[in-house]
Amino acid sequence: MHISLTPELESRVKAKVESGLYNNASEVIREALRFMDTHEDWIHEVKLARLREHLKIGVDQLDRGEGIVIESKAALDTLFDSIKD
Repeated sequence: MHISLTPELESRVKAKVESGLYNNASEVIREALRFMDTHEDWIHEVKLARLREHLKIGVDQLDRGEGIVIESKAALDTLFDSIKD
């Protein structure tokens, strides 16, 4: 297997090897993948909690009458276009 890294990531891998914590770049990459696997569920939960927070903010705004009425697909498209920018 061959992987390509940005110069910054390659530098970081080399620094880990040079620190003596790892014998070679493969060990650094394996450790990073193990870390990612271990923390993947936690990261998903953090993202889900953040989404729930944003949804609650939106619902609270609607409850206070701060929403806007979208009366057409064109108006919705315009809204989405303004959000993307």
